[in-house]
Amino acid sequence: MGLIDTHTHLESFARRGALPDTLGRAREAGLEAMITIGTSSDDWELYRGLAVAHGPLVRFSVGLHPCSVAENWAAEVAQIEAFWHPSAEKPRPVALGECGLDRYHLPKDDPARAEMIIGWQKEAFAYQLALARRLDCPVVVHSRHAFRETVDLIDASGVDWRRVVFHCFSEGEAEMAELLQRGGRGSFTGILTYKAADSIRAAAKLQALERLLLETDAPYLTPMPHRGKPNEPAFLRHTAEYAAGLFGVDFATLAQVSTANAKAFFRL
Repeated sequence: MGLIDTHTHLESFARRGALPDTLGRAREAGLEAMITIGTSSDDWELYRGLAVAHGPLVRFSVGLHPCSVAENWAAEVAQIEAFWHPSAEKPRPVALGECGLDRYHLPKDDPARAEMIIGWQKEAFAYQLALARRLDCPVVVHSRHAFRETVDLIDASGVDWRRVVFHCFSEGEAEMAELLQRGGRGSFTGILTYKAADSIRAAAKLQALERLLLETDAPYLTPMPHRGKPNEPAFLRHTAEYAAGLFGVDFATLAQVSTANAKAFFRL
């Protein structure tokens, strides 16, 4: 059984003509699928086109990333539901997201504007959660320096927590315990391989292999031994090999379990 990269961003590869080679290396590394994650209306149609051209290797999601939220957020999110409409071109998205809250990238020198932007983010996130609840689809959550607020909004939305994944989980055991208590989960990137990531490894072990999802978040967060270079889906192999050691299983078992988890969560 091959690996599944549950969260990657193929836009940069596609726009510079590097996608064929990138997908070829992914196949050589043992990937059987990847989900390219929507962040704004600038990439949604591109990703649907890639899923058409390269399915079932490439799947896609549609969502408004908190760092893409601006004053026109309502016009952006109003376009999302059409991707699930019965008349929409197939394949349809496998998830809604990524969406959520991000306080890390707010302007540090303008507190008033920062609060205005986080207000827009909360409204856009609440809208997308309500839509995900109506569509009964998985939700890919981005949460950076905003864990408590993110959890509270999901709680208030009534979304089934079993359909929620906090991508690039970078919190600790206490936060993971909150997700598990609710039925949610985290997915793990190449950060898992970093020397200083003890708290993230502890969170992964608390979640346990039986709920593990792996991702690259390419072109970001390159795992060891390629840290410092642009990330790509093929490098999921390194994170998976490291995770096998972390969980004390062989690579084949790690691949089988994590891939089965991805297929079940995203209904692939």
